[in-house]
Amino acid sequence: MINLPGMAQVWDALPEARIVGGAVRDWLAQRDVADVDFAVPLAPDVVMARAAAAGLKTVPTGLAHGTVTIVAAGHGFEVTSLRRDIATDGRHAVVAFTDDWQEDAARRDFTINAMSAARDGNVHDYFGGQEDLAAGRVRFVGDAAARITEDYLRVLRFFRFFARYGRGTPDAAAVAAVTALRNGVNGLSAERVWSEINKILAAPAPVPTLRLMADTGILPLVLPGAEVARLEAVIAAGAPVDALLRIAALWHGDVDAFAARWRLSSAETARLAALTVPNALQPADDDAALRRALAEEPPAMLVDRIWLAAGAGPDWAALRARLLGMQRPVFPLQGRDLAALGLTPGPEMGVTLREIRDWWLAGGCIADAAACRAQVSRPAP
Repeated sequence: MINLPGMAQVWDALPEARIVGGAVRDWLAQRDVADVDFAVPLAPDVVMARAAAAGLKTVPTGLAHGTVTIVAAGHGFEVTSLRRDIATDGRHAVVAFTDDWQEDAARRDFTINAMSAARDGNVHDYFGGQEDLAAGRVRFVGDAAARITEDYLRVLRFFRFFARYGRGTPDAAAVAAVTALRNGVNGLSAERVWSEINKILAAPAPVPTLRLMADTGILPLVLPGAEVARLEAVIAAGAPVDALLRIAALWHGDVDAFAARWRLSSAETARLAALTVPNALQPADDDAALRRALAEEPPAMLVDRIWLAAGAGPDWAALRARLLGMQRPVFPLQGRDLAALGLTPGPEMGVTLREIRDWWLAGGCIADAAACRAQVSRPAP
């Protein structure tokens, strides 16, 4: 059974609680469990009162949806009251609290996410989630179309869970429903969609899922012009699991427009723009060429570009190792060094500095500060 620090204190205060959702799924799949969420057949005010009586801190993180965070042993646990949907609009739900575990499970998306586990390890599975998990089947709870119209993000969540847990032929009812209702994703916030795209691409082997997304018409909605075959080649070359690197392999186009659409952070945008620059290094390049490249950009970026060029085989592996093993050269002169030699600060000094740096680069980035200073043409007395 899962045993994270603080869980015992939560159960002591709330013996009715069960672990729910992803923690149960991953425990049964023998995967690491880093976070645990609980559900209880109690109202949020009762949960907070019980926790306070047990000396535990509570944070009302989502009272409108019945969620309280209990802090125990330095770890935060979300505890949510059992719920049933009153109304949904495809993005949000109005809920009412209940004490019926099956009613709460029925509002969840997939059978593998609808299980709960008591403190004694007994798993409560109302919709065949254990069987589906063992079979690698991602199946909606109840009617697939009904689950999707409650929240259209479930179109993308289907692919996310299929990428991580699915095997073989996907569930026919699920595929039919996501295909028919795919346009619902157009009404979702960019942040929610981008989060799901990242999670799909962070799966160990996302290519079969991406091909399924293409076949069902979802991939063109979220990543128009995506080239799954190119990503497949990059993964086959041995590239690491890195969602943004995989985006750069899968998609090409205007980075600024892409960043604006998906509201990428400035760091994500800068990295994606840098990844679109073609790889210029080859295994036969000498150390001087590598030093010149390293003087311009960090080794991790150069290595990423080699992955994007689908560089496979021992020669390319050796090139990546050489880059990562070399010290990054730093141009040894600054403006103050030229000023100390008598040059007047201003545009001409900038030109001189660039000219000396070009000379330093051409020489393989090995000239020291004294050699670089020797290239300065001193002003006439």
